[in-house]
Amino acid sequence: MCGVVGIVSKRPVNQALYDALTVMQHRGQDAAGIVTWGAKGLQQRKSNGLVRDVFRQRHMLALEGEVGIGHVRYPTAGGSNSAEAQPLYVNSPYGILLAHNGNLTNHNELTSLLVQEDRRHLSTSSDSEVLLNVFAHELQARADGPLSPEQVFGAVEAVHRRCSGGYAVVVMIVGHGIVAFRDPNGIRPLVFGKQETESGPEYMVASESVALDVLQYERVRDVQPGETMYIENDGTLHTHAYTGEARHTPCVFEYVYFARPDSILDNISVYKARLRMGEELAGKIVRDFPEHDIDVVIPIPDTSRTAALQVAYHLGVKYREGFIKNRYIGRTFIMPGQAERAKSVRRKLNAIDLEFRNKNVLLVDDSIVRGTTSRQIIKLAREAGARKVYFASAAPPVRCPNVYGIDMPAASELIATGRSVDEIRQLIGADKLIYQDLHGLIRSVRHDNSDISEFDTSCFSGEYVTGDVTDEYLGELEQRRNDAAKQERDKRHKGIPSAVGM
Repeated sequence: MCGVVGIVSKRPVNQALYDALTVMQHRGQDAAGIVTWGAKGLQQRKSNGLVRDVFRQRHMLALEGEVGIGHVRYPTAGGSNSAEAQPLYVNSPYGILLAHNGNLTNHNELTSLLVQEDRRHLSTSSDSEVLLNVFAHELQARADGPLSPEQVFGAVEAVHRRCSGGYAVVVMIVGHGIVAFRDPNGIRPLVFGKQETESGPEYMVASESVALDVLQYERVRDVQPGETMYIENDGTLHTHAYTGEARHTPCVFEYVYFARPDSILDNISVYKARLRMGEELAGKIVRDFPEHDIDVVIPIPDTSRTAALQVAYHLGVKYREGFIKNRYIGRTFIMPGQAERAKSVRRKLNAIDLEFRNKNVLLVDDSIVRGTTSRQIIKLAREAGARKVYFASAAPPVRCPNVYGIDMPAASELIATGRSVDEIRQLIGADKLIYQDLHGLIRSVRHDNSDISEFDTSCFSGEYVTGDVTDEYLGELEQRRNDAAKQERDKRHKGIPSAVGM
């Protein structure tokens, strides 16, 4: 999962790009990068780390220019070494830089074609570099005279034909402008905004609308599935609707967990979707646990608060904040290594004994992925004196990996894979476990936008909307995404000898 932003302005964009990446830091904490273009040419800074650590004052001063793109990264393909921090660059044609949120499901096939047929060199194992080179090759094939919008649109149409998966992309064509496009299924989000100034209109695209809000850009609309936007450096805007088959199936997990609650994605308020998740979950609790003896509802901070409030309201019981969160610890399900995730829960959350002692507590979380966090939190609640600990998930059981840009673990590491709800309950140590129904989740999210008839629900349902995800592909993904493989890659990047052959 990553965050992307692009701005074409009449003023320096370095601070605006920095601010946009900061409010989208939740989408990627592994690396950050900014590229700008202006009178002094191309300027770039990228490295591993949080936005605040990657960009110091000297870097910001050097990032001169009125046009720029930025990226925050969490690796879903490739590794976490700094060579794969984005934006990525190729020098032909024109000089092209790309920032990408998502994942290509035909990455291996494209890699072979790029090397063998397109004769392009790849420096990393990142699917973002593959996407960059596909676009560059297709634009080069259409280079005939000065760069025109039609050449750009043709290149992106070819990208859609060749690439499969989920992707939202911003591209800088050096000296010409910024291109933004989204996969034909609209799986990954991309929002378009505008700001009127005395010098003329300025444009911005970003993964979430909250980035537009912070910079006081008007949210115009979402980039449509397969659509291309080309904003020239002088502010001229060109748009092109996808001529192929578009099927709007945004990722439902954006609304469950990833997106900020103050964002609006595909014309759907994340906050209101989470309110309705709470309403649906409360209905499920009443149906499954009609004679409940719940004394208090307590959320697992932060993303479950909105749903938990509604659960408490509809059940007619108290809502209390029972956990205090250390905000300087990262999200646990994307942390490397099971042992590290387990330790981080203790460092991240501390229970307020007063809210647990001698009470029957309902803990509400947005989802249960590996179960490590849930198990540790339930243990914390019992240690704080809870008489009974019930657990409710605002999302259905996560039984399958996400292949479109969320680095969920291998299927074998998902607690719900191959287990019943009662078996999961026993593993996490709850007195009762209640999951949201999938149709209830879809109803919660879809409410604001009836134009969307379906969502990508693959991590819950195992149904992959691109239609090309095979058992063989999932098996290969299992080998790449399990904790042992990630730890081995990290060792190689750090120069630590491999355990193999030692």
